[in-house]
Amino acid sequence: MNRQHLAHAVRERLVRLPAPYDNHYGVVPPPPEDGLPFPGALDRLVAASAALARIQTIARDMADPYLISRILTRREAVSSSSIEGTNSTLDELLEIDDAGDPAAVPSGQVRQVREYALSLDRLLPQARARGTAIFDIDLIRHLHAEVMRSDPDFADVPGEWRRRVVWIGGTGNIAYSTWNPPPPDRIAGCLTETVEYLRNEGMQSMTRNLVVRMAVSHAHFEAVHPFRDGNGRVGRLLLPLMMAAEGQVPLYLSPYIDAHKGAYYAALKGAQQRLDWEAVIGFVADAVVATTDELMVTRQAFARLRAAWEVRRRFRRGSAALRTLDLLPHYPVLTVRRLASLLDVTTPQAGQAVGQLVAAGILTERTGYARNRIFAAGEVLAIVSRPFGVEPILPVLDGGEGAAGLSAGPG
Repeated sequence: MNRQHLAHAVRERLVRLPAPYDNHYGVVPPPPEDGLPFPGALDRLVAASAALARIQTIARDMADPYLISRILTRREAVSSSSIEGTNSTLDELLEIDDAGDPAAVPSGQVRQVREYALSLDRLLPQARARGTAIFDIDLIRHLHAEVMRSDPDFADVPGEWRRRVVWIGGTGNIAYSTWNPPPPDRIAGCLTETVEYLRNEGMQSMTRNLVVRMAVSHAHFEAVHPFRDGNGRVGRLLLPLMMAAEGQVPLYLSPYIDAHKGAYYAALKGAQQRLDWEAVIGFVADAVVATTDELMVTRQAFARLRAAWEVRRRFRRGSAALRTLDLLPHYPVLTVRRLASLLDVTTPQAGQAVGQLVAAGILTERTGYARNRIFAAGEVLAIVSRPFGVEPILPVLDGGEGAAGLSAGPG
């Protein structure tokens, strides 16, 4: 780690690392603080605050279920894991999640991604109920244990602080690193400071901006790097939990981060090495705005897709098939048994609904089996699995039953 790349205030936080790296120094990050300068990010921060308010208004006035859809947490899990090199697809995850036996998941990577999503499912309601009191050291340990317990390559005990020196960059050689986190014996103290900032207690809570807190706490946590691996996933899990704890409809920023990894890492590096908060605050603000825009595009795409479905076939009002159309944006991969449970109908009724949707080209059977069949809404999967920022491809309505071409999304 080149000291010349560090701001003076950061160099003052250098401490010698333990043997066998005692010729090198790590950084004990300064505690998160208020009053940070970020004049160049003010406009972006205002736009982010407006985006959060927009989401809150839609959720309150329209009771829009997609804003809290399980699909969003699954896409977050896929993207956040992908950033760290743990790869699966949303399609794979949904098939296991909705129709498979979790104990029989063949891929360790898919299992890891699923556990990330399930952690969000369990903890978001707790964050909404408990507020910022949810943030403590045990939560950070718990998050890490959840996302790393199925990683066969993780050498430490999931949820326990690292006991060895780590560094970032340098292709395996600390002499060429770009950042040396604090030595193991300083981790607990640093994370106590992170948690205090996350809890946002006292008079400071009246003046701190949520987006600024998200950016600063994330950069600080990543600078501490308390685990040998999995730090990025834990740090990104904390972001929607922060929003939920503040009563905000959570946004899931990892798809944006995954699409802008270079800027993400550069912003973190600037905050850690030079205390350049403007870049990381601006990045998180941009992520909030772009994620909100992406949500709006997706909502419009689903509305157009629903209209196209209703052109293909007339469904009886109140029928199981018509009610299933409302579920497919949230459950695009399912079994007849799962559908029966979701609709609270008998299995034969659910089977009849699925048959109608298959005949209309809305669902397809993907296993080829006579039993334990899995059905998928391919058009929904195409919308929710598209790369971040890409317009969805939708059917074209032309008024003819069963006739639909393809077009780009709403413009």
